[in-house]
Amino acid sequence: MELVPLKRPARFAAGLVTGAAVLGLVFTTPFADARSTPESFADLAAKVSPSVVNIQTEQRVAQAPQGDMPAVPPGSPFEDFLKRFGMPQGGGRPGKTEKASALGSGFIVDPAGYVVTNNHVVGEADSITVKLSDGESYPAKLVGRDEKTDLAVLKVDAPKPLPAVPWGDSDKARVGDWVLAVGNPFGLGGSVTAGIVSARGRDIQSGPFDDFLQLDAPINRGNSGGPSFNADGQVIGINTAIYSPSGGSVGIGFAIPSNLAKPVVEQLKANGKIERGWLGVQIQPLTKELGEGVGLPDDKGALVAQVTEDSPAAKAGLKAGDVILAVNDKPVVAVKDLTRLIASEKPGQTPTLSVWRDGKAVPLSVTIAQAPGTEQVVADAGTGPEAAKGQPNLGLQLAQLTPEMRQRLGLDAKVKGVVITGVRDDSNAAEQGLRAGDVITQVGREQVSSPKQVIEKVKEARTSGQQAVMLLINRGEGSQFVSVKFSKA
Repeated sequence: MELVPLKRPARFAAGLVTGAAVLGLVFTTPFADARSTPESFADLAAKVSPSVVNIQTEQRVAQAPQGDMPAVPPGSPFEDFLKRFGMPQGGGRPGKTEKASALGSGFIVDPAGYVVTNNHVVGEADSITVKLSDGESYPAKLVGRDEKTDLAVLKVDAPKPLPAVPWGDSDKARVGDWVLAVGNPFGLGGSVTAGIVSARGRDIQSGPFDDFLQLDAPINRGNSGGPSFNADGQVIGINTAIYSPSGGSVGIGFAIPSNLAKPVVEQLKANGKIERGWLGVQIQPLTKELGEGVGLPDDKGALVAQVTEDSPAAKAGLKAGDVILAVNDKPVVAVKDLTRLIASEKPGQTPTLSVWRDGKAVPLSVTIAQAPGTEQVVADAGTGPEAAKGQPNLGLQLAQLTPEMRQRLGLDAKVKGVVITGVRDDSNAAEQGLRAGDVITQVGREQVSSPKQVIEKVKEARTSGQQAVMLLINRGEGSQFVSVKFSKA
C-alpha cells in the first residue's frame, strides 16, 4: 500500500481502497462528519490584521574593530540582524558607537495604544517605533517588561483609537484546532500563516513558567511578539520561539498561552513591573515510586523537599515530605504548575493549599510574600546603563539564586552565591569557560550573595588597579577559582 502525504487526499483514498480489496477488508470513513477545512481564511485575516503591528528598534552599540561585529548582547534581536547581513565591516573606531536596527511584531490590546510583544524583541533598545498596517508609524514608550515570561508592553500616542484584538481562552484550545499566525517575518511586512495547535504544555527550558502552545503554522524570524488567533479572531498565543536546525520554520513553533500572558500584561500596564508570589519551598517531581511511598495512588503533585526558614511556607506549617496537590482548587499536576500558580498570587493574598500529609489531603492557608531576587541584574554586559556609568566589563549576566533556580539547576542547599545566566561570546569570561548555570560564590576572598555585591566587588578590584578579578565558581559538586580579565573596550 502506497503512503501518500495528506495534502493529496484523492490518491491516499484510492490507495486505501486498493489495499482493502487485496486484503479483503472493509474500511469505514470516520472523518465523514468531521468539520471540513475552511474554504478560506481571508475574512479572519482581514478582521485581525489591522491590530497586528510591526516593531522596529534601534540601539547604540560600540563600533567594532576592522572586520569584527559590533558588541551587542548575545541572543538579542540585534545580534541576529547583524549576523544575517554581515555588517558593519571595517572602519570601527574604539570609543565610537553606531546604530543597530532590528524588526519584530506585536499586537494592539487596548484602543488607547497599548501594544504587546516579546521582551526579546525590544531588548535594550534606545528607541522603538510601531508601524500599523495602514502604514502609519508612531514612536513607542516601553511601559514595562518581564524577562521570565518574555513579555513586554509598549504605549503609543495616536490621534485616534487604535484597532484592538480581544484575548481568547488558551485553556480551551485543543490539539488539532485551527490557528492563524500574523506577524512580520524577515522584515517583509504583515504576513499571515495558518496551521493547527500541535501540542500543549511544552517546556523548552526558556524560563520557570514555560507552558507553551506548539503550533505548526509557519513562524519565522521577525514573527516574534506577533499573535496567534483562534477561529473566532481571539488571541490565544504570542509567537515566541521556533525549533529549527536551519533558522527557518520547520513547522515547530511555540507561543505563550494567552491565559499566562494576560495577567502579566495587565500588571505591566498598571504598574510597569511584575510582582510575583513566593512560597519558600524547594520542590521536586512526584514519581510513581515516591507517590507510593506517601500513599498516593498516582504521581500528580509537587513533593516538598525543603522549606526555607522564615518563609511563608514555614509560617503556614508546610513540612518536607508534604505533597501539594492544589492551589485554590486548581490542580497541581507537575512542579511547573505549582510554580506558575504561586507566582500568579499577589503578595499578601492567602490562597488555600491542598496538602497530602499522613495519608490524607488537608487544607492549609498560606500568606504569600514577594518573591526575592525576581529582578535580574545585567552585570557589566558592555552595553546599557552600567557600561555608560563606567562599570568594569566582564561580559556576565547575573541573577539572584532563588530556591526555584536552585531546584532547576540541581544545586545543593549549602551552595550560596549568584548564578550566571548569560556570558557574552567575545568576553574573557567565555574564554575561561564560564557558562550559564555556574554560581559565583566569592569575588576575591569575599563571599557574595547578590548581583549587586558582585558588581561592587568587581568595581573595587578594577579601581585598585587590578587587571583581572578572581571568581570562585561552583559547578556541580566542585568549586574552582577562575581569573577573569577586564575588557579593554
